[in-house]
Amino acid sequence: MAAREPLLSALKGAVLRLRSDGAPCTDASPHLAAVCALLEGALRKGLRQPLWGFGRRDYWHCLEQLLLGEGGRPSPLSSSLHRASICTKALTAQGRGRCFLRSALQGKVLAVAMQQLVQSPRLLEFYDPSGSILGNEELREPFLSLVLVLMEVDFSLDLQVCVMYETVPCRALGMVVRYVDGRVIVIEVLPGSQAEVDEVVLAGDVLDEINGCSLRNAYSGQAGVMLQKLKGQPLSLRVLRWQGHNGEVYEPLLPYLQVVKEKEPHFQLRCGPRRRDKGEKQRVQGGRLLYNLRYLGRIGVGMFGGKEVLQKAIPAVLESCSAPREVLFDVKETEILVQEKASAKVLFRHPYPAVSCVGRCLKTSNVFAFCVVASPGSPEGSTFDCLVFASSSEQECEEIIQRIVD
Repeated sequence: MAAREPLLSALKGAVLRLRSDGAPCTDASPHLAAVCALLEGALRKGLRQPLWGFGRRDYWHCLEQLLLGEGGRPSPLSSSLHRASICTKALTAQGRGRCFLRSALQGKVLAVAMQQLVQSPRLLEFYDPSGSILGNEELREPFLSLVLVLMEVDFSLDLQVCVMYETVPCRALGMVVRYVDGRVIVIEVLPGSQAEVDEVVLAGDVLDEINGCSLRNAYSGQAGVMLQKLKGQPLSLRVLRWQGHNGEVYEPLLPYLQVVKEKEPHFQLRCGPRRRDKGEKQRVQGGRLLYNLRYLGRIGVGMFGGKEVLQKAIPAVLESCSAPREVLFDVKETEILVQEKASAKVLFRHPYPAVSCVGRCLKTSNVFAFCVVASPGSPEGSTFDCLVFASSSEQECEEIIQRIVD
């Protein structure tokens, strides 16, 4: 009987292909999107619409009725239904339905939901027996069998969709955005900016939240106003990637990106951060950028730790001919952390209140230094030390200085 329904035949093929992979199914699976689309088609097929035009009914309107019938202790099914019902990112019945499907596949409760749905005469009345799958007894059984087979697959899906971007306090991130139908689209990441340094946001991505505040249905200029109020504070952004796991444009964003392209003819999607020169190799740890530097040495500068002492302290360290040490330099939210590159041993850490100045020597473009309090509260008064580092380029050197100053 299933052969009479092309949708069931297509679903059977997609489920078998997904199952044949063997490994856990992730968002990168080439068969996942087809399975979800066919499940959605089966749940929507033959769904009766209400009379008198009181809104259009979707399959989520049937599924959410199951949550009302869940009494007593929460079950895995009720948890999936509740998660979809309160999802702030899903603004439509279609969005909540899709959210539930992914959650139900992950939690292996889709078969339970389908069984409860078909065992409820009240809910089955939503489906036309002659034009639906769930309402037709001959088509219903093979559909439920396919759902049971699907439950044998292990799913490891990202239910958040967005990626988190956390950055240190700064005056400006360096992103140019365009507002399209309530969405904030990044159209350019400025060279040398904090956003480019962090290598997280790309042209074409969507800003979805700033410090927990939603930017869905944002009015023009809202993101800029929020960032202005948060200037100098740590930022946490949720970013929706323009590029899906298959390397193609994430389909729901396609209409927005097409509008941007029409308004900004020079707009180009970016697949990754700009390539750096060989001398600019960097690494990321815990979501933060680490710089590969050479630690040249440390010298006491007395009771004055102003920027003017750097012009003498830096040459003095260079002339001492001390053996440089390869280090990882971490500009953290509250402190500067320096580790030995070979062993990851912490050489020293200095909170920002202890840093009195940072800068370069005019004669050495790729060398910078900062002064820190060495002996606070001594009877003679606080004394300062100057720590000197060499970077791979003048640009990187200036970048580090700016991050410490900001």
